[in-house]
Amino acid sequence: MTEPAKLQLDGKSFEFPVIVGSEDEHAIDISALRSKTGYITLDDGYGNTGSCESAITFIDGEKGILRYRGIPIEQLAEHSTFVETAWLLIWGELPTKAQLARFSDLLTSHEMLHEGLYRHFDGFPPSGHPMAILSAMINAVSCYHPDILLNDMHNFDDSAARLLSKVRTIAAAAFKTSIGQPIVYPKPKFDYCSNFMHMMFSIPFKECEPDPDVVRALNQIFILHADHEQNCSTSTVRMVASSGANLFASCSAGVCALWGPLHGGANAAVLDMLEHIHVNKIDLKDYVAKVKDKTSGIRLMGFGHRVYKNYDPRAKILKAAADKILDKLKVNDPLLAIARQLEEAALKDSYFKDRNLYPNVDFYSGIIMRAIGLPVNMFTVLFAIGRMPGWIAHWKEMHDQKSRIQRPRQVYTGYQPRDYVAVDKRG
Repeated sequence: MTEPAKLQLDGKSFEFPVIVGSEDEHAIDISALRSKTGYITLDDGYGNTGSCESAITFIDGEKGILRYRGIPIEQLAEHSTFVETAWLLIWGELPTKAQLARFSDLLTSHEMLHEGLYRHFDGFPPSGHPMAILSAMINAVSCYHPDILLNDMHNFDDSAARLLSKVRTIAAAAFKTSIGQPIVYPKPKFDYCSNFMHMMFSIPFKECEPDPDVVRALNQIFILHADHEQNCSTSTVRMVASSGANLFASCSAGVCALWGPLHGGANAAVLDMLEHIHVNKIDLKDYVAKVKDKTSGIRLMGFGHRVYKNYDPRAKILKAAADKILDKLKVNDPLLAIARQLEEAALKDSYFKDRNLYPNVDFYSGIIMRAIGLPVNMFTVLFAIGRMPGWIAHWKEMHDQKSRIQRPRQVYTGYQPRDYVAVDKRG
């Protein structure tokens, strides 16, 4: 038995149980802190707060470890597919052949949108951001399937497959709408990622034939983004789900959280940085020097991570994929050349190595997506598609645990009691 944690407060001693996770992570259970002491904890940004117990994803930021349901991310990226990984995250085990075939069939059966939904795209302006459209359309889909609103777990398999399948159809339709091209319907003969490429890049009378290496890279991007423990968007999904909100509403909220530039928008920020360097013809040595000068206000986007104090394991995988894709496609893009030079300069500089500022997953994913022809405003959308299995898994886990509604407290710093003053007496 682990010894309880002891707290000395106001001359009194209190004990709180210590929870030990399956990877020997220790946490002090302070659920009864306020009822016992009258105090709460204050943890800005929740950096030291465990909001739940979860069996989905394990991260060791110091050692650079990421595992889904116990399986190292390196093995999944090398041997699995996004659909198989989605099943693993949602249901906890790798699927049998029969389970995988049935799940794939479910995804195919749900790939179409109701025709009424296609008319919704006409209501968005061409300048509308695809993330705004994605969030709105996920909620709109639920209106066409009233059973979703019941949170009936007997139909959970169907609801999960419907959301995971339709999200790529919505994303591709949003992209086509934004560039003024006809929306392309999905094709049952394609696998998940190939179908997405088809819907994104096919035009009337000229269908896209997805390149196997590009499809593999897209598979890896989706797999590597599929879950990442209690990040901002996943915590949002769990918070919304705790109210009893349905799967689609909860994941739509996750899209909104992911949209933020400090979260899912980081890969777009990398390309913005590279564009700035290119347009202004900035010398890379000068740029790196300014990054190291804390008074300059210049940051090296795509380097470092809130959790990882070592090389992001996802970045290692995507670096190899980026090298392969760029070499194969023979893309002549000055931004990609700058990215490679910037990466080389930073990895040789002791300033970045001493501070564990290695390239992260956002640095390489943006490079790959640009190389295969995806516009910057779609980068975060692809992140959302990839993260969808994780959000679904966490929604299910919340439901299975019968978690109570989440309701953080606060330390109030406003006015003390004061009287109302009539408008004619206010100065």
